[in-house]
Amino acid sequence: MNSIRKLNERIAVRITSAVATMWCAYFFTIIAVISLPSAIKSGNVIVIVSWVAQTFLQLVLLSIIMVGQSVSSKSVEMKINETHSASLGEFELAKEARELATQELRELKEISEEIHRIIRDLEQKVS
Repeated sequence: MNSIRKLNERIAVRITSAVATMWCAYFFTIIAVISLPSAIKSGNVIVIVSWVAQTFLQLVLLSIIMVGQSVSSKSVEMKINETHSASLGEFELAKEARELATQELRELKEISEEIHRIIRDLEQKVS
């Protein structure tokens, strides 16, 4: 059952990849235009509207919409990657700042201990 599911998924991905191209949209346009003369010759408004709505729009716009979604998702993916990279950069800067702060705190502690030692020495000399 798992292998059938994987096969179905691969087939679906390949079909989706093929339909989501402008070449497929051009091909569907040619197919749709082939039936246009018959729809016009019928002189029936319902047949012509049906051709536009069902044949042309559904057939051709399907591929065009899929291409547009693919382009949009690539743009979103690129922005996500840029944001991720920027976040990692900020994280590295924050780590460096934390390391510097830790080092400065250590140095301040040493200076404070030295000052306290000097004060004790002075107090002992004065007493």
